[in-house]
Amino acid sequence: MLGAMKSGAAVRNTTNSQKQMNANLVKLALEKVVNANVLVNMVSRRVRQLNAGGSGSHPLVMETANMGMADIALMEIIEDKMSFEMPEIIKLTRPTGRNRKRPQHWVKSAA
Repeated sequence: MLGAMKSGAAVRNTTNSQKQMNANLVKLALEKVVNANVLVNMVSRRVRQLNAGGSGSHPLVMETANMGMADIALMEIIEDKMSFEMPEIIKLTRPTGRNRKRPQHWVKSAA
């Protein structure tokens, strides 16, 4: 039984390591993108495209041997095959209550 547990643990460790992204690629991609949230969104969208198949879903990098989909997406970002544009931040203003009609049930009665 102990031998079965050891082999089962080894199988789980190999499957977990295949799902994780390469930390070095993440660091290099963060230098290009700067914002980690944007990087996560870019990688997840590209992985979905690569997994979906069809037009435009082939890797844009040459060497993809022994790489997962997330690593391929990171390499595309590092090699400037993908780009992004941050929208301009517009400061919102809160409307004032001046010259606004009040609902009739808010009006004090003359009683």
